[in-house]
Amino acid sequence: MNHAVNLVLVGPMGAGKTSIGRRLAERFGLVFVDLDQAIEAATGVRVAEIFEHEGEAGFREREARQLELELAGSDRLIATGGGAVLLATNRARMRERACVLHLTVSVEEQLRRLAHDRARPLLQRPDREAVLRSMAAARAPLYAEVADLGFDSTGLSPAQACERLVPLLRDRWLRARAA
Repeated sequence: MNHAVNLVLVGPMGAGKTSIGRRLAERFGLVFVDLDQAIEAATGVRVAEIFEHEGEAGFREREARQLELELAGSDRLIATGGGAVLLATNRARMRERACVLHLTVSVEEQLRRLAHDRARPLLQRPDREAVLRSMAAARAPLYAEVADLGFDSTGLSPAQACERLVPLLRDRWLRARAA
């Protein structure tokens, strides 16, 4: 049983971290935080612009600072970006301050869910499937390392996934109160 003040969702893009996360936050009475949106609110610019001007490394630094800030709070559900697990410091912070739920999804389902998405900088290429497969191979071990619980969202609507996740989370996560 994980005793933590926050719940964090990790996983690849298109796994449902934001759409499922909103529903779970409501069910558990948590403040919902989409990490990319929090970065955009803090900087006043879109994630794509940060990637364009600062590169992925610059974005990852901003992401780490925002994640640290969000995890310092309590009673939050934080939907991270797919690459938030790339930095060891992020993984350590997540494990220290949250119960971490890893949402998985097949590459085929990702391609369907992201077919019309033009906002994700790492997918602005013609070889989307190859990019997704490469990211999955590199990141899957990191998601598994940090996760307290894994859940496959393939073929499920956000509402269906939420209904299945609530009892699983109740069995694995005892929400701690902030000191």
